[in-house]
Amino acid sequence: MLTPAPPHSTPPCVAAVRQAAQIESTDWQNHGYRLNLAAIEATLRDVQSQFPNINRHLQTRRDNLDDEVLTNMMAGYACIDNAIEKGLDLLAAGNLKHLLELNSLVLCGVDPARRAQFTKHLAATEEQFYNNNRGGIKDVVEWYERHHGAASIWKRSAGIYIRMLSRPQLFIEGNHRVGALVMSYLLVRDGKPPFVLTVDNAKSYFDPSSLVKKSKKDSITLLYRFHKLRNYFAEFLQENTQDGHLVSSRVND
Repeated sequence: MLTPAPPHSTPPCVAAVRQAAQIESTDWQNHGYRLNLAAIEATLRDVQSQFPNINRHLQTRRDNLDDEVLTNMMAGYACIDNAIEKGLDLLAAGNLKHLLELNSLVLCGVDPARRAQFTKHLAATEEQFYNNNRGGIKDVVEWYERHHGAASIWKRSAGIYIRMLSRPQLFIEGNHRVGALVMSYLLVRDGKPPFVLTVDNAKSYFDPSSLVKKSKKDSITLLYRFHKLRNYFAEFLQENTQDGHLVSSRVND
């Protein structure tokens, strides 16, 4: 069983992920912020300890937040932290493979042997990711490009999340987790704190997400609900991000 990380130590898997997902290209200049990975893990450990009670109050029950799920999620946060440090635009052509890697991380972690057990699943996920014309990465990127600069970062992050989560979903599994990571990446890249699940915000996050998950991308229902849902999640993000999950990467002269 994993031992919770002390407040100022490096969380599990961070070093391994930074080695496995090294990024060399620089596509933009970040705002000088990084993820406070130790604080994020401490928050998720708190959620883990109370998750059975949280789950009982959800409209749709979730799988348990066990040590493997939490460790893999921290691997995902470490990966987007690395992308932010290197200035990588995850939604730019040529970089989309890193989004696919995020999904592999949250499902399988960094262990090659673990990934080998899911070779067929990962291959099927890659096929859906690139070639599903109704719900693949093309849909997500095209939506983002249409709205880039036309709405606040809160609304753009919320909109991307809805496009990923609505049916057909971007991935076979792990859409909630990768969606949370992509929202966090977009927010931190813009100088805002990341989204992190907490005991207090879990129900307000999961219940509306279940509604999105049941909606079809090309349905009149989602078209009618989209702006309302996007505004809800945009406001939710503004109210449920914490400065303590963000640190400055700038060194004083």
